[in-house]
Amino acid sequence: MPTAQPRRRALLTLGAATLLAGAARAQSDAATGFPSRPLRVVVPYPPGGFNDTLGRLVARRLGEAWGQTVVVDNKAGAGTTIGTQFVAQSPPDGHTLLVVQFPFTTNPWLFKSLPYDTVKSFAPVLLAGRAPMVLVAHAATPYRSVADVISAAKAKPRQINYGSSGSGSSNHLAMALLESATGTELNQVPYKGSTPMLTDLAGGQVELAFDLLPHVLPFLQTGKVRALALAGAQRWPTLPELPTVSEAGVRDFVVTSWHGIVVPAGTPPAVVAKLNAQLNAILGLDEVKRAFAAQGVAPDGGTPARLAAFIDEQLALWKGVIQQRGITAE
Repeated sequence: MPTAQPRRRALLTLGAATLLAGAARAQSDAATGFPSRPLRVVVPYPPGGFNDTLGRLVARRLGEAWGQTVVVDNKAGAGTTIGTQFVAQSPPDGHTLLVVQFPFTTNPWLFKSLPYDTVKSFAPVLLAGRAPMVLVAHAATPYRSVADVISAAKAKPRQINYGSSGSGSSNHLAMALLESATGTELNQVPYKGSTPMLTDLAGGQVELAFDLLPHVLPFLQTGKVRALALAGAQRWPTLPELPTVSEAGVRDFVVTSWHGIVVPAGTPPAVVAKLNAQLNAILGLDEVKRAFAAQGVAPDGGTPARLAAFIDEQLALWKGVIQQRGITAE
């Protein structure tokens, strides 16, 4: 006759199995019934630019695939925190998506406090694409390589002016990372946006800048701005002669303007998986590839875990740079 202890253990095992089976059924039901109403893609930027393009591509193609209305909601302001907070506080059911970019992993270190937790408040869905930054110089400067810049910066600490789109912007942090990696000190001249910064670079008011390839191309074509190196992991297909910063001697120097999709934390994993599969399919469409290429972005893709790991890497990278150099948001 079995004792009470084995019988109790058997009942506990059966209970656990029943709970797991119930959870699995609930997950399956969540994915089967999703989406059950219109979806919203929140873009924490004003209309225009690649983040808006990505949001609208995703909205249109998800709507076509699932037969649901998908609206794009531009909630700009406060360094992307307004739109990001809105999604963090939305129901975790997969019907509200957030387009995230570079500031998603720098804002935690630039602001004293945020109304959400970058890691705990969101579930990663997809790394959509990446665009490398380019180090450019005014054409009249003697700089023709990264080595030239480093040499001049060491000879003249804090005397070489570079432009940025403001304190804590991607091009400011790219230059701060270069300074940290090379033991140099340059002088930042902040602007209210990329266009006025590059206009002044072309006019010789500043000597250097990091910016995205689509932004700098028109200025390169005038001959007033010179490209020195690409801050990517490899060379860019349309500029095969342009070396990377890593090739120029600053090892593992990669700064990209990346773009991803997240949803509120607590969204059922099966729903996240369904979103991920559909978004990966969207990235594979020729029309989408052309739209990305037109704005200098390389499609990425992969699993939610891939985006989660990438976010962790970026958080660690920029925490070190921002805290070491005492950078704060304007």
